[in-house]
Parts: sequence; C-alpha cells; structure tokens
Amino acid sequence: MKNKKQLNNILWHNISSNEAERFLNSDRRKGIKEKEVISRRELYGENKISKSKKFSLLKLFLNQFNSPLIYILVIATIVTFVMKEYLDSLVIFISVFVNAIFGFFEEMKVSKVFNKLSSVLKTTATTIRDGKKKEIFQEDLVMGDLVLLKAGDKVPADGRLVYSENLQISEAVLTGESKASQKKIRKISKNTQLADRDNMVYMGGLVESGKGFFLVTSVGKTSEVGNIADMLREVKELKSPLQKKIAKLGKFIGLTILVLVGILFLGGILRGDNHLKTFEAAIAIAVGGIPESLPIVVTVILAVGMERLLRKKGLVRKMNAVETLGSASIICLDKTKTLTQGRMKVEKLESDDKKMAIKIGVICNEAYAENPMEKPKNWSIKGSPTDKALFLMGENKNLFKNSFKDEYREIIKYSFDFHYKIQASLIKENEKFFIYVTGAPEKVIERSKNKDSWHKKSEKLAGEGLRVIALAYREIKNPPKNSKDLLKECEKLKLIGVAGFKDPLRDGIRNAIEKSRRSGIEPIIITGDQSKTALFIAQEAGIQVDANQVLKGCDLDRMSDSQLRKTVHNFKIYVRAEPRHKIRIVTAWQKNDRVVAMVGDGVNDAPAIKQADIGIAVGSGTEIAKQASDLILLNDSFDIIVEAVAEGRTILNNLRKSIAYVLSDSFASIIVVGMAKVVFGWPLPILPAQILWNNLIEDTFPTIAYAFEPPEKGIMKKKPGDFKNELLTKEMKVLIFLVGAIEQFIILFIFWILFIKMNWDLDYVRTLMFGFFALDTGFIIYSFKDLDKNIWQIDLLNNRWLNVASVFVILAFLATIYVPFLQLLIKTVPIDFKGWMILTGVIVLNIFLVEITKYIFIVKRRNNKS
Repeated sequence: MKNKKQLNNILWHNISSNEAERFLNSDRRKGIKEKEVISRRELYGENKISKSKKFSLLKLFLNQFNSPLIYILVIATIVTFVMKEYLDSLVIFISVFVNAIFGFFEEMKVSKVFNKLSSVLKTTATTIRDGKKKEIFQEDLVMGDLVLLKAGDKVPADGRLVYSENLQISEAVLTGESKASQKKIRKISKNTQLADRDNMVYMGGLVESGKGFFLVTSVGKTSEVGNIADMLREVKELKSPLQKKIAKLGKFIGLTILVLVGILFLGGILRGDNHLKTFEAAIAIAVGGIPESLPIVVTVILAVGMERLLRKKGLVRKMNAVETLGSASIICLDKTKTLTQGRMKVEKLESDDKKMAIKIGVICNEAYAENPMEKPKNWSIKGSPTDKALFLMGENKNLFKNSFKDEYREIIKYSFDFHYKIQASLIKENEKFFIYVTGAPEKVIERSKNKDSWHKKSEKLAGEGLRVIALAYREIKNPPKNSKDLLKECEKLKLIGVAGFKDPLRDGIRNAIEKSRRSGIEPIIITGDQSKTALFIAQEAGIQVDANQVLKGCDLDRMSDSQLRKTVHNFKIYVRAEPRHKIRIVTAWQKNDRVVAMVGDGVNDAPAIKQADIGIAVGSGTEIAKQASDLILLNDSFDIIVEAVAEGRTILNNLRKSIAYVLSDSFASIIVVGMAKVVFGWPLPILPAQILWNNLIEDTFPTIAYAFEPPEKGIMKKKPGDFKNELLTKEMKVLIFLVGAIEQFIILFIFWILFIKMNWDLDYVRTLMFGFFALDTGFIIYSFKDLDKNIWQIDLLNNRWLNVASVFVILAFLATIYVPFLQLLIKTVPIDFKGWMILTGVIVLNIFLVEITKYIFIVKRRNNKS
C-alpha cells in the first residue's frame, strides 16, 4: 500500500475501481483485515474533523473591553486615581464594568441559544472487514475500508465507488448542486469538477435511493470537508464596519481631548499660573468631560437590536454584527435552500384525468413517511427529491398514498433504473391487476400507445424550467412474477399525464429581493448548479440578469485575483462554484470597497460566510455553516435578512443620535469649566458634583432611550453608502463643535454678566448654570431624534421611553433644587421666577441654533439631489 503523501496525490476519480482497490490494498468483497485497522489509523489519521475552539467564558468577558472607547475610559480611570480624584475614578470604573457585564450576559445568552441548535449525535457506518458486515462509528473508519451505502444513509467519508445500483446521492451541502448525483463506477476525466465526479462519494452527502459500496480514500482532515474546515481556519476574521467606525470615533475623542487639554494649558500659562497646577487642572477638567455613558449606550442599542431580531427569528451571534447589514451593498446567495425551499414540488399537471394521474404518482414511487400516524404537514419523508415530490403531488387536493389504501395492494416493485429511466408498481385493485409507471417523459412515451401531443406537452413544461415526469398505466390479466418480468410488461401503456416539478422559491423571496434592490443592495447568486437552472431561478426571483452575466467556476479559475477584482461587477451569477471560488468572489467585492453579506447553508458555503463582512446561515443548514456565521435565520426565512438590514440601519441611526447628543453635552462642560477656571481665572461656574449628577443621571437615561427609537420612514429607500460613512457625519460635527461652542460661550457670557458684573450670589448663578446643562437635556433630545427633519416635522411621541426620560430629567432637576438633602448633596439653591425666565430663554436659544443648523443641511441635501 502506498504512503500517505502518495495516496493524497492520487486523482481517485481518474483511475479505475480496480486500480483504487490495488492502491488501497483492499478488497471490494471482503474489505480490509481487522488487524490492519490500528496501523492504518496511525499511518493515515483518524476520520475526525478538527473541532472549533471550546467556548470560553473568560475570553467572552475580556472581549467586552476590546474597544477604543473602553481604552479611553480605562486611561481616564487611572489618571483620576493618580490625581486622587477617587470619586471620579470610581464612577468611570463602574461605568466600564457595567458595560462589560451587560455585553457579556447578552452574548452569553446568544451562545446558549446557539448551543441548543448544535447537534451532538454520532453518525454510524456499515463497513465490511474480513468479509463480515459490521456497524461502527463514522470516526472509526480508516483508509481502504469497504463501506455499504443504502437509502437514508449519510456518507461517512470520502471514497471511490466500486459498486453502484441505482445509487443517487445529494451532495448539496458540499457542492451546492440541488439535483442528486447519479453515481457510476467508470473512470472519468482528471479535469472533472468536484460536483461532476459521479464515481466518487464525499463525507456529508445523503443517499436518496439505491445502494452501493465504496472504498475510503480520504479521512478526516484530508477529506473534502476537512479541506473546507482548514480553509475556514485560514480565513481571517475581519473587523466589522461598526468596530472600524467605533475605532475611528475613539481616536477622534482622544485627539479632541488632547487638543482641549492643550488649549486649557496654554490659556493658564498665558495668565501666568503655575505650570504643574495648570496642567493638573487641565487634565482633570478634560477627563471630567469624557462621556462615561457612551460605551453602555452603544451596548444597549446593539442589544436591543439583537432582541428585536431574535423575536423575528434572527439569531445574531456577535453583537457588533447587528449593525453591519445596514451598511451592506452586496448580498451573495447560495441558490438551493436559500432562494429555494430545497424540495421538489409539483408545479403543473397536464392530464385529462387528474385524480388518476395523482393516484399513479403518489403510489408509484419509493418515498415513505417515517411518522405516517401524524398529520401530513408534520411528516418526515424519506426518498429521492423526485420520489418525495411524487409522494406529495396530491397534497393540494388532500390525496395521499393512504387515501387509496383500501383500494389497492402493491405486489411487485421495479425501482427506478438509470438506463430505462422509469419505475413501476404492480397493483392489485378490486381483483384486477394494473401496472403503474412513472419516469422520464421520452421513455414513458416510447412505451405508450397514445403518443400524440404528449411530446409537445412535455417539452412545453421543460421549457418553463420544470423537471418533467410522465405518468401511465395499463391493465394486465396475467401478472408477472418478479421485477424483471414487470419491466417487460411496461409496454402499450396508457399515458395519462405529465407533471412538471420544480424546487420552488421560498415564500416572500421575490418581495424580499425587490426590497433589497430598492434599498441599494445588489444580490449575487453563487451556486454549484448548472447555468440554465441558476439563471431561471434568478429571473423567477426577480433578479434582472441575462446569460452574459453568468460565470462558470472553471472560467473563474483562469482569472487572477486582480482580473476578478476589475471584472466582478460584470457578473451576477456564478455557477459550478466550489468553496475556493466563493471566497474569491466575496474578497473581490470587499476589495472594491463594498460591504458584503454571504448567505448559505452548506459546508461549501462556510469559508465564504466567515470571509464576508456579515455571514448568514439558514437554521436548517449544516453545523459548520452556523459556526462560521454572524446571523442565523432560525426559520430559514429570507424576509429576516430584509428585517435585519432595516434593523442595522436603525441601529446606526440611533447610535448617531446618541453619540451626537452625548458628545455635544460632554464637550460643553469642558468648554464652560475649562475656559472659566483655567483661562479666565473665575470661580467654577458648575461644581464637580453637579457635573457628575448631569453625566450619570441627566444624560444616561435619555441616551439609552434612543435605543428604542423606531425606524425612520423611508429608511429602506436610502442607499447603503448613507450608512457606510463614519459614525460622526459632517452635520454631527458641526452640531457638536460649532453650534455647541457658540452655545457654551453664550452661557459663559451669562455667567460673566450675572456673577462678575452684576455680582449675583455665586450658589444661585451656579444653580442656573447647572440648570442650563440639566434641563437642556430634557428638550434638546427631541432635536436629535431625527437629523434629517426639523423638530416640527417629527413625531415627538412615538418613543415612549424618550418621553419618560425627558420627564425624568425635568423631575430630577426639580428634586435637586427643592428637596433639602439633595440641595446639600448637589450644592444648589431654589430658583425664582426671574431665574426660570433666564433658563427658558437659553434652552429655547439652544434648540433654535440646532434646528437652524439642521435646516441648512436639509436644504443642502435637497439641492444636491435635484
């Protein structure tokens, strides 16, 4: 027997079954010797695929700290502790810790749901060793083992067929080919693609009919599934668009703080203050303005989005991924079980006696229900796709095999034969004998006495992209004794109908595709199917495509990565695609600066699912696909993807609202306190306890309430580019810095007038300053509800949590100035009518400035569109 390297280099499909037997030192009748099993396993390896790394609670918890925003807060915690600002240090630390705990439990909950989806059942295999049949676990197979396959079996390893009797195997999970492969044992060309290697079987395939024997040629890591698993590990997990945006935001906040510290320090130096004390004061004031609540707000908004999608049967496995779909501009789709239902169904029936045609179809097939006592909708049906379709062809009329059980008895069965392309049943009915036949139209028509018009009817159905089955029968007086004689009697049939079957589109797929298209998301089909099938399904799904936009996997192999990157825009369908092709296609779009989503269900989809910016697996798909994904469609509905896109866009909008508000408020306190204390040498306009109260009580609840903002009207009409940009748009920066700076200098001016010039009581003026920051929150949050509309165009009451937060802010401020113990804690005094008038005027002015700025940008956008 050859060594491991030599065996791995053999093109098994390109050699005869006799050569395979010789190279593997095995026997097609007796198999290998039992005493060789251990040595073969040691030499060629175990039949195991490497498992993914074990889930770690510690790693999950530590991942919650992996964010630039958290880095800034950790640095702020250390700085304030060193400067003996222990209260500030504790508050910032608690903020970081609460955020980590919240994110940890949210993602752990998702992990538990996912683990429930995971299958832990072991697969068995029937092997022959020393001439004796033996059932063993799949993982105990070794190279050269002779394995028996029969209908319903899962292929336990890769192998070369040495015997095939009407063997049909579905290899969709590996190749993406929807039609079952009809297996043969003859040698085929060395250049034959994986999906067309009909003399081979591959781990994970499902036997739909017939029987066969194969010799194991690859186990575990060296199998095709093992190669895909290795490919999966080699795919580097990219940062999500949100992670990139938050990283940029973190750098921006850090740089802004450094600039403000520099300005404050320079102002103090110009006044002639002590350098060290000025520097310490500048640091303390800048750190005090850091938005401690921002990481919590981001986490809550993402968690709320995850919960919304989970209620719609979309399981988001990674919190950061929930926003990514909102930015997606390309969605790559596998065809089978993604666009289609993955099961054949009767689409049209041409017959003058439809009840008789249905009766022949439901009786003359080899499919069966494992649980026939349950309702038909709950049946688990086994058999080939065509047989299952025949078995259910009467479901619309509530006609099933058991509907006729009192009328007939099946005596002899002739199983479907690839050469004759028919199957037949000898039926005894009311003391008469009938032969029921189903099969390929051209073969059944040949055997029929009424051939007229059936060719045209059959071709008409085939032209509509349907798989056509003919249905016929004849009465017979002398019944045959065996299946061979039954085949001989399949002549002079009465052809009663032709049925057109297809793998139907999933419910709502056309509508979902159309919604995606209108929102600027381009669908791309990547499948293992043939060109004609893929093109027909794509057009039926509403994808505008022609034959010139279809590329075969073999043609893709001739293109370099650079060529593919330049021409990837020209193709909408990729056929006969293998896992390596799918990764290249996804990568090519990513290199064209597009955010890519990949949807699939099979082992062959897993590497591309992982490579994509957001990987999506259908819930009924393979374990390896779900492990690689970011989002799992629990009920396999494509509609969830459209919902997820809308949810992703809503999340990004809500993040922008929260960030714009939080940063404008945080930097405002730096400007007011910093300029007054360090630059002008005035007393603090607002005390640390008041800033802390404002940051934790007045700011946190309104910003969290933004998580519950409903989707804005027309959000799915916007293009993906609107959501791909940074978290801080140009408009937001103007609102935060230019408008914010003007507002704060107005407040500083009022402090100068009231305290410095008019000599009002310092505690009273400080209470007014505190009121400017606190009460402003209760009203300005409505201006940030929608940055594309002015406040008078917005539905102000559609977010009850924001309304509750607004009322809470106002009541909390009233409590601080009128409740005695809070007056002492926050150092406030009651405000009279004059003070309330000043507060009202400043708040109205602030809202006016924000709305004027928004109006200027709205008009500008409107003019750009026109």
